[in-house]
Amino acid sequence: MDLANRFDRELAGTFEQRSDDWRNGAVVYQVLVDRFGPPKDLDARRHLYPAPKVLRAWDEVPTAGRYLDQERLWSHEIDFWGGDLASLRDHLDHIEGLGSDVLYLNPIHLAYTNHGYDALDYARVAPHLGTRQDVADLAETVHERGMRLVLDGVFNHMGRNSQFFRSAESDPQSPYRGWFDFGEQYPGGARSWWLAENLPELVLENPALREHIYAGEDSIVRSYLRDGVDGWRLDVAFEIGFRYLAELTQAARAQKPGSLVVGEITSYPKEWFPSVDAVLNFAFREIILGAATHEIGGNQALRMLDRIGSEADYEHILKSWIFLENHDTPRLATMVPDPQARRMAQVLQFSLPGAPNLYYGGEIGMTGGADPEMRAPMRWDLVEEKNPTLAWTRRLIDLHQSRRALRIGNFRALTAERLIAFERYTDRIADSVLVLANPGVEEVTESVQLVNSKLMDPWPMIDLLGDAQVPVGRGLIRVTLPPGGFLVLAPEVHPEGGYTSYKRVQ
Repeated sequence: MDLANRFDRELAGTFEQRSDDWRNGAVVYQVLVDRFGPPKDLDARRHLYPAPKVLRAWDEVPTAGRYLDQERLWSHEIDFWGGDLASLRDHLDHIEGLGSDVLYLNPIHLAYTNHGYDALDYARVAPHLGTRQDVADLAETVHERGMRLVLDGVFNHMGRNSQFFRSAESDPQSPYRGWFDFGEQYPGGARSWWLAENLPELVLENPALREHIYAGEDSIVRSYLRDGVDGWRLDVAFEIGFRYLAELTQAARAQKPGSLVVGEITSYPKEWFPSVDAVLNFAFREIILGAATHEIGGNQALRMLDRIGSEADYEHILKSWIFLENHDTPRLATMVPDPQARRMAQVLQFSLPGAPNLYYGGEIGMTGGADPEMRAPMRWDLVEEKNPTLAWTRRLIDLHQSRRALRIGNFRALTAERLIAFERYTDRIADSVLVLANPGVEEVTESVQLVNSKLMDPWPMIDLLGDAQVPVGRGLIRVTLPPGGFLVLAPEVHPEGGYTSYKRVQ
């Protein structure tokens, strides 16, 4: 994509404005509170998990359970490990030390299950996690550390055990009756998300419900923002639809200008802006993992990335979260067992336009398959300096944080045949970063055309993740990359000796 034609207007002012927005290119760290910080006194907390809920030891690994007919859910959904907001606060040093900008929490509102996607009451925090005051205190602490706090909003459906649903189900005159869609044609008597009877869907067409969730002064969205929260990640946002997403986003902005609304939208992102500020970038994830597992070739991957950037609003793409793993997917180390391919995928995650989204434990190489394996407790025993995955993750975060172009820069594809090759650039040539990756199974040697008129020869490009130097020759560079190989290059604008061709184009 040549975004130069779209975004090179008054570059200096444009990029200075971007740099002031905490949402652009932020590093996001995701936490399942129950599984992150070990509780200090497990026995003293057992009363918070009444039967049939089970409190597990921290070193136990989640395993698939059996379906509980009476509960209408799976037994592993009510296994708990005892983490809470207090134990999370005890481990903020780790999150801050990585260089994170945003702490994102999976649902913390009152719910029946461990994952919290079956809300009982949005206004209340689950007692085993803490209180609303604990949330406010966490937000204050996070802000003191220079980070922001984003919560998970599950506003497409609630839990069957919710007092609102129980009232609506038992009483046709209930004020909450219109919040749900009842009928004999539905399994369990009410329309539910993906036919999961434990998750009755909300009828967002109901004005009173919208007032409760986001429209009212004391609504869920607005009140948590007043408590100090900085944004919302919206579960299954694509099912909420354009209109109600736009209304929710506008309500959030009215309460807290500069807040962030990120939608879990699995489809093509083009038309979802500005209904949301950003998306959970499934499109980028599929392309990156497809390339890392040899399902998508380099040139095809580049064309796909190019099209998204050309067609979707770039300012929103910069705010969108690029994730490779989360609470709904197998862990990256399990999905991509080849270490070289995995590193290549992570380089793309941290260099493409957007906000890299880390799932707790990914930085130390935790493994895990499908639900519930990927939700294992944090392996604090692996957090040590000699852990190579942790060292590598820190290098990528440092690279992303230190290079202005990787946080707020434009994007353009380079001309290549079998490689993924692109440039992130700003108004300053010293900021430019070239990224080249070989997703193939064979070594690739090819010439790549550069399209930045300020890149000078014979000065070399310097590898920011290694010790390679690649000469620039009349608008071309020639590189050789092994399978899964990559280069992250920057121009040498200040070579030793004092002479540089860049002296009047910086």
